[in-house]
Amino acid sequence: MTSDKDIITFLSSYSEKVTADALLLRKLLFAHLPDIQEQIDLPAKMIGYCYGQKYAELICMLIPSKKGLKLSFNRGSSLPDPDKLLQGTGKISRYVEIEGENEINSPQLKRLLAAALEAYRALK
Repeated sequence: MTSDKDIITFLSSYSEKVTADALLLRKLLFAHLPDIQEQIDLPAKMIGYCYGQKYAELICMLIPSKKGLKLSFNRGSSLPDPDKLLQGTGKISRYVEIEGENEINSPQLKRLLAAALEAYRALK
């Protein structure tokens, strides 16, 4: 398990807003993805949330940058997205640009997380 200190250290090179949004989003992920494992990928500059070590067990990733924060979903291209939150054109993954606390706490994002968890469980 990744420690809070490791996460803070990883996020320390980003703006206060990106860090605050990432920490808030992290709490949401732990609340809505039971027993999820958190892993920092330093070379990729992201934090992965998964249920094992295989790529197929990856649910989503926090991707901080100088410009902002994205929440990327593995298999995002196949997730139901009636609220049109997902962006990107990749064959497998899609992402949500996180604008702040209102978006993080939105019912739309929570529904997307539930859909991602359901999609993962359907593959098991």
